[in-house]
Amino acid sequence: MQDQVAKSMSGELVEVVLPLPLHATFTYRLPPEMRGQAGIGFRVIVPFGNKKFYTGIVVGLPLKAPEGMDLKEVAMVVDTTPVVRHPQTKLWEWISDYYLCALGDVYKAAVPAGLKIESETFVELNPDFDLSEEPPVDQREASVVQLLDHEGQLTVAEIVKRLDQKGIAPLVNRLIERGVLIISEKLVERYRTKKESYVAVVDPTPGGIAAAFAAVKGANKQETLLLALMELSGVQRGEKTEVRREELLKRSGVSPAILRAVVSKGVVRVYKKEVNRFRFEGTPLGKLPRLTEKQGDALDAIHRSWLGKDVTLLHGVTSSGKTEIYIHLINFVLNRGDQVLYLVPEIALTTQLTRRLQNVFGDRVVIYHSKFSDNERVDIWKRLLHSTVPTVVIGVRSSVFLPFAKLGLVIIDEEHESSFKQYDPAPRYNGRDVAMVLARMHGAKTLLGSATPSVETYHKAVTGKFGLVTLSARFRDVKLPTISLVDMQLARKNKETRGAFALQTVRYAREALDKGSQVIFFQNRRGYAPMARCKACAWVPRCEHCDVSLTYHRNLRQLQCHYCGAVYPLPNICPQCKEPALEIIGYGTERIEDEVGGIFPDRKSLRMDLDSTRNKDAYEKIIDDFCDRKADILVGTQMVTKGLDFGGVDMVGVLNADAVLNFPDFRSGERAFNMLEQVAGRAGRRDGAEGKVVVQTAMPGHPILRFVTTHDYAGYFAREIGERERYFYPPFCRVIYIYIKHRDSGRLRVVADNYARVLRELLGRRVYGPEEPAVGRIQGLYIRKIMLKIENNASVAKIKELLRDTYVNMHSLPEMKGTVVYYDVDPQ
Repeated sequence: MQDQVAKSMSGELVEVVLPLPLHATFTYRLPPEMRGQAGIGFRVIVPFGNKKFYTGIVVGLPLKAPEGMDLKEVAMVVDTTPVVRHPQTKLWEWISDYYLCALGDVYKAAVPAGLKIESETFVELNPDFDLSEEPPVDQREASVVQLLDHEGQLTVAEIVKRLDQKGIAPLVNRLIERGVLIISEKLVERYRTKKESYVAVVDPTPGGIAAAFAAVKGANKQETLLLALMELSGVQRGEKTEVRREELLKRSGVSPAILRAVVSKGVVRVYKKEVNRFRFEGTPLGKLPRLTEKQGDALDAIHRSWLGKDVTLLHGVTSSGKTEIYIHLINFVLNRGDQVLYLVPEIALTTQLTRRLQNVFGDRVVIYHSKFSDNERVDIWKRLLHSTVPTVVIGVRSSVFLPFAKLGLVIIDEEHESSFKQYDPAPRYNGRDVAMVLARMHGAKTLLGSATPSVETYHKAVTGKFGLVTLSARFRDVKLPTISLVDMQLARKNKETRGAFALQTVRYAREALDKGSQVIFFQNRRGYAPMARCKACAWVPRCEHCDVSLTYHRNLRQLQCHYCGAVYPLPNICPQCKEPALEIIGYGTERIEDEVGGIFPDRKSLRMDLDSTRNKDAYEKIIDDFCDRKADILVGTQMVTKGLDFGGVDMVGVLNADAVLNFPDFRSGERAFNMLEQVAGRAGRRDGAEGKVVVQTAMPGHPILRFVTTHDYAGYFAREIGERERYFYPPFCRVIYIYIKHRDSGRLRVVADNYARVLRELLGRRVYGPEEPAVGRIQGLYIRKIMLKIENNASVAKIKELLRDTYVNMHSLPEMKGTVVYYDVDPQ
């Protein structure tokens, strides 16, 4: 036993997880010179497969090697301290187990790409090839050879970019086949720290300062620079503050040449320093928002709830002031020395929240989401890894993977949002649920906030599993908006429409605009129009890879598939009947924005959808411009429904409620109620405002709309929970979807039927399907879906073991070749 312990302490073996879709971890041997240098959470470079190298994370230190295995050696230990904490790897394991996905997929999603050093394929000249005997056959080959002779190693992409000629990639392949070039693997680290130049006095003592001024005496500009440096640095006051080079040049008003001249005299020095990319440049006010009596009561109730419950739901109507309560809770936790995770469903929400929180907490506020570059994400990761300063992180679902050291509170705002669910690629996790597990691992409390809680969450709250605190009135008792339904069938029959707009909607919008208010139009479809069609033969352009019609984007003058991203030109002539008779059908946000310009020509409008917010700063600009009244009308998709606070909006128009009501899914009613109630909540959020919402629909008698018009969440919940219980859906069971995909539809049908048959033999009536989903082919793969309904008291571990065994047994069958199988646990 003592020998085994000694062997473990010597660090001869490491167990490593790789960023690959593999369930297993792998054991490697450390060469003698690296032993004792790698611990849990360290990065190591290891060989895997055909001469490839990957960055693995050490997750264990085995005492002995697996029997019968010829272990490979670690190529490099990257770190001197861990880059991943112990709770993180435990969370990865939980996600892998719960969501039935590979541990490698979790690691790949969790860690920023900038922390993964991976091998990249390069080409270089073959030193054994004699170019004098077989010279390049033409000038293009010669240019490739000359470039590589000068540069050494380059990727094919770099060669193409440098030479800027057509056909370079195939040419490189031919040179490789002839042996002129060879392929090599090179480890590449993509992360780069941000460094800035700083200036300091060489000798900050009184004598040194006197000597410095003596050295520049008579050179007026040099004296000016030195005086500015003394003022900014505070050296004479004994403060010795660092001074950025750019700040010094700006303050002194001199050129870089003057600075170089002073440096050459040896009295000041310029040096590089690694800096944080996310400095807060403003001055935090440090004042907490004053709470109303009702908000104060809710805050006290949350604290009392946490005495007996780890998770509490704050059910507050739209604009009830939930954010002010969050800020008080954050302040309480930060003062205790802990960290806070503030989870939001949409990147757009981080813009307004960040400012509100920075005004109180300054640079203790950190933002994290997918629009940041790899370098930016690594900087945030390292800050949390190495800093002990109490911090609040505002982020979307991927923030749950950050290396928290001492998490004290998790706030999940708009907890009902399906955007917390990751669909593709794996891991298909729900950020809300993972965040609650993360909080439990840290011993932290969780607060869920929503005006329209998910059915499962509210059921847990009313049955006592979660705490429940209610805010039933808006901030300062501002009235909830009135909601009117417009029957679009009747409006069209009476010719009371203009394009996508009912004249009643236009009238209400014009009244709001004339009063100096702003208007939001909600259309949950981006692009110009959802479909093009030939008027002569009814041909509809469809994606070659997916079973969907193409969306027309007029700004780009192209058709686009919103499932695989493929783009196609809009044909001038119908390829089927050869007639120039193509027409555009339906309305997307682009077309709505065009129509708004025609109906309200004297008003400026903005559009917020996926197409208009491609870069990380686009959200901020659109929101800022609308808040600053640079536009009167905002057209948007569901992005505009998610908790944004626009004080000037008094009217909201929902242009096609039927699109969210008619969806073939057991959550369609919940999704429709939440979305419509949330978008309605953007109206009339200030004192004295009379908010109005117009919902255009062809189904004004739909029961969900009845609850929306009266803001009746309790009535909606009672109806929905009754339906769920009657038809045995969550929260009365657990649902798992099994997706099976194949390029051959016939083979897929056979495989899916066999898969369902085997599962029925094991699980009986819990198995439904297989069936073809609403979109039966995506990216060239045909799809079948099997649904499992699992009783709440059934052993989920046993079910998952059966699913795993079924997959392993089925995978060995010949017909499974080329088949993709994956799981969606707790689908949204």
